[in-house]
Amino acid sequence: MFTTTTSDVKSITPDQITQLITLPVQAASVAAQVSTLMETSATRTQLPMITADPSAAWVAEGDEIGPSDPTVDDIIVTPSKVAGLTIITNELAADSSPAAIGIVGDGLSRDIARKIDAAFFGSKGASLIQPAGLEDLTGVTDVDAGAAWANLDPFAEAIANAEGLGLTVDSFVANPADALLLAQLKETTGSNKPLLGSDPSSPTRRTLQGVELRTSPAVTAGTVWGIPRVRAVMVRRQLVELAVDRSAYFTSDRTAIRATMRVGFGFPHPVAIQKISLAAD
Repeated sequence: MFTTTTSDVKSITPDQITQLITLPVQAASVAAQVSTLMETSATRTQLPMITADPSAAWVAEGDEIGPSDPTVDDIIVTPSKVAGLTIITNELAADSSPAAIGIVGDGLSRDIARKIDAAFFGSKGASLIQPAGLEDLTGVTDVDAGAAWANLDPFAEAIANAEGLGLTVDSFVANPADALLLAQLKETTGSNKPLLGSDPSSPTRRTLQGVELRTSPAVTAGTVWGIPRVRAVMVRRQLVELAVDRSAYFTSDRTAIRATMRVGFGFPHPVAIQKISLAAD
């Protein structure tokens, strides 16, 4: 559901909300790119968490097959509201050009994306509103990278850990400072050839052991997350709102624009998440 609260601001219509907020947030958020997006109209979403697989066995032809059940628990994901407010002049609000409309949505969508990434890769701490993130997750697979980034062996270990679970690490996500240090690693002493891989079809795309490396300032420096996309779920409620109101700033001839989005995270298989960390000093 997409809504506007003021019908006389014709430059921002319900048809444009997806282009102004929803899609830009999805494109700007690293968390959205490395997880599985689940849209829902419900206030709470249950995700099955399998803690043990059913057991198979070899049986003779004609013999009874012994039943076994997976051990399943539930994760309850309750999307929380992240909101942004911006104030623009009525002259800009009345401008129907694509450039003017883009300016309106860009700042809101970028900041909402930053807040989503900070929650996804960080910790909710004492907050009762922010959803729990990767730093709150217990049971992840820890990979010790030593005192400093020296080679790509820890990432090979993380990939192998996921493969042992029948999964694939789809993305590594690092703080930009760590991504720079990794990019500066060379094959041998005196060589200028970087260890970090590249994709000839996309020169700006970086890879670690063939897996795409993404960056986000929301990731704690000294940590790189290895994420199988199918084991990281972003739940987004379909009620995305863009509300426009001239009344609050009537005396200054300005318009308030408020965007709200409700998201939550679920990690149904914590051991599949790889946390590659440098040793603490």
